[in-house]
Order: sequence, then C-alpha cells, then structure tokens
Amino acid sequence: MKMQIKEFAQLTGVSVRTLHYYDEIGLLKPSEVDAQTGYRFYDGSSLERMQEILFYRELDFSLKTIAEILSSPDYDKQQALSRQRKLLLAKKERLEQLIATLDSVEKGMGFMKTKNEYEALKNQYAKEAKQRWGNTDAYKESESRNTDLSKAAPLLDAVFEEFAELNRAGASPESEPAKIMAEKLQQCITDNFYTCTDEILKGLGQMYVADERFRKNIDRHGEGTAEFVSACIKNYFKAIPHT
Repeated sequence: MKMQIKEFAQLTGVSVRTLHYYDEIGLLKPSEVDAQTGYRFYDGSSLERMQEILFYRELDFSLKTIAEILSSPDYDKQQALSRQRKLLLAKKERLEQLIATLDSVEKGMGFMKTKNEYEALKNQYAKEAKQRWGNTDAYKESESRNTDLSKAAPLLDAVFEEFAELNRAGASPESEPAKIMAEKLQQCITDNFYTCTDEILKGLGQMYVADERFRKNIDRHGEGTAEFVSACIKNYFKAIPHT
C-alpha cells in the first residue's frame, strides 16, 4: 500500500496541512519522500500509526503526550488499536441512537431513552492511560495547561483585538497580515486550550458568525470583527499544499 499525501488525508479524515505539521514535529513521518518532487507518501504502517494517534486524540491527549506514549519501549500497539475499535463502535452506536431519537421526536413519538457505553469507555481508557503515563513531563504539562484556562482567556482576547485593529485599518482578509493572524489564532488555541487542528479552526471560523454568542463576544473588540476573523480563516485555507 502506497498513498500520496492527499489520498492518505482523505482516507484518515485528517487534513494535508495537519499531516505536514505531524511530519514537522516528528509525530507521523511519511514512509517515503520523493527526492525529485518532494512529494510525501504513506503506507500501511503509516495508517496504523495514524490510528494510534487518533485513539489518543479521542481521549483528549496532547500531541506531545501522544508522542511520548508511542515512543515508550513498553507501549502496546495492538492493545491501543483494539481499544480504539471498541471505542469507535460504541461511538457509532451512540450516534445511531441519537439519530433514532431525533427521528422519534420529529414523528411526535416523544423522546427515546438511550444508553451507551461510549463515555464510560472513554473515561475508563483515559483513567488507565493517566495511571500509566501520568508521570511523563508531557502529560503533566498538558494537565497543567488544562487546569489554568482562566489565565489563557486574556491571551485569546488579545488575538481578537489584533484582528479588530487589522479590520479597522482596512486590511483585506486575503492579505498576508490576515493570514498570519489566522495562524496566530490557531497557535494560541493550541498552546492554551486544546490542539486546534485545521478542521477545528475551519469550524470555529463558521461558528464565530453563525452563533450569536460568539459573534457578540468577538464584536466587543469592534463591530464586524467576528465577520473579519471568519473571512481571514476562510482565506487562510484557500491554498492547500499537495506534497
């Protein structure tokens, strides 16, 4: 099995930009890089590695913690893959139950009571992982960051204020400073809250204007700031690398 990066991204549901980042930090290296074109290629081992990464991302582990876990000499890859399958099946069942409940409500049949083990499994695996890997520096750093979010909020506000200043200055969402700000926003969220993947940033860009609560909060920095931020994020992803 040999796939170009775009094909691998489509198969795994992870963006090309994210794969570039994983390569940069050493979390997931391509199995091969063409010396002439620079194109990245991935194989079956890459796919297994990505499945392991996705499993620990599902448990809300930071990328740095995941890298330490996967590089540990006593790491059990087969157990991780087996647990991910069980977790995904539980998640699938949960989604099917929620869809059935919505259908029931739409037909006037009332709310259906659902029961699912997804959250229990997720909490169990996260707890076991914490017991096993909790002494690593990366895990401690991740935990520390997650318990100090109140101090991070002003940092995010400062980024939105910079967006507002750009907007007041008449900058285009397609301009280089706007692209830099979109990247800065993504990094700020990743550094202080959670790993902000390309997919998450795109979703946030849409939510900032679709959700009135977010719009009002961002527009505290100036009328139209939320629209501007959303447009900057949209333009940031116009040029997607394919190598």
